[in-house]
Amino acid sequence: MATTIRDIARVASVSIGTVSRALKNQPGLSEATRERVVAAARQLGYDAAQLRPRIRRLTFLLHRQHNNFAVSPFFSHVLHGVEDACRERGIVPSVLTAGPTEDVIQQMRLHAPDAVAIAGFVEPETLTTLVAMQRPLVLIDLWAPGLRSVNLDNAAGAMLAMRHLFEQQRKRVAFIGGSLAHFSIAQRALGYRQAFFEAGMLFDPSLEVTIDAGVDPDSGAARAMHRLLDAPGPHPDAVFAYNDAAALAALRACLARGLRVPEDIAIIGFDDIPAAAHATPPLSTMSVDKEALGRCGVELLLEDAPAELEVRLPVQLIARASTLVKTP
Repeated sequence: MATTIRDIARVASVSIGTVSRALKNQPGLSEATRERVVAAARQLGYDAAQLRPRIRRLTFLLHRQHNNFAVSPFFSHVLHGVEDACRERGIVPSVLTAGPTEDVIQQMRLHAPDAVAIAGFVEPETLTTLVAMQRPLVLIDLWAPGLRSVNLDNAAGAMLAMRHLFEQQRKRVAFIGGSLAHFSIAQRALGYRQAFFEAGMLFDPSLEVTIDAGVDPDSGAARAMHRLLDAPGPHPDAVFAYNDAAALAALRACLARGLRVPEDIAIIGFDDIPAAAHATPPLSTMSVDKEALGRCGVELLLEDAPAELEVRLPVQLIARASTLVKTP
């Protein structure tokens, strides 16, 4: 016989109304009472789907390394998507930025969220701590086994960017990447390498460089570009950067060295931030719906039993002057 809320009320020594409010996460109960009811429900094997609380407050957690929206506006657009989806559903969103040395749980208590959306990179220890809170949780631009996640199709996007460069007769294509601890960057690096295999071309590991740890992304990408240009042997004739901010820094470094873009070296980025279209020359990139990432994250979070734990959103090539040589 299935467990009923009357059974839970008897074990927890509370009224049926209190059980109902506790399981629906409604106001008017102490946290101790709510936890006692939920513990009794789990003890009796109450259907876990029925235990899923009504989400009224959602905290959008962002690592401190991502919160410079002026330099890298990617996550500000993701946040807009989260806010729009929450507003439509009567959910109150809040934003929390945290670093590895901060007490995330204490900060979460202040926000008192019913659910959490984690965007971008977080340390594995932080993710483990947040999962242990047993709140509904979704990862955005991040992936971990067994958790709900929404990501761009990063590997496919990287391969699409590389195919575009190969079509422009570029052979020595370099990759400027960041830390492979970031899921999206690791996937773009994978797509970069797979593209050579797909095209039947040899991959030169010396053309893959990583931004120095501890250096701001803009300076790091410029240094990486200079390392590529200063290396012995033939220079790269194209660069695929893991995001637009890095691509724009590489573009400026090339122009400062007297190289013509795209005649001497073609450059393509990823994300299609507003500055890409206004660069000189305008930057080719992979266009992504950043707001959709946030919106889909909220939608996946609210599903009782999603068909798939992972959602991947498509990307689109935007070819601009940084890769297209004008024909006479």
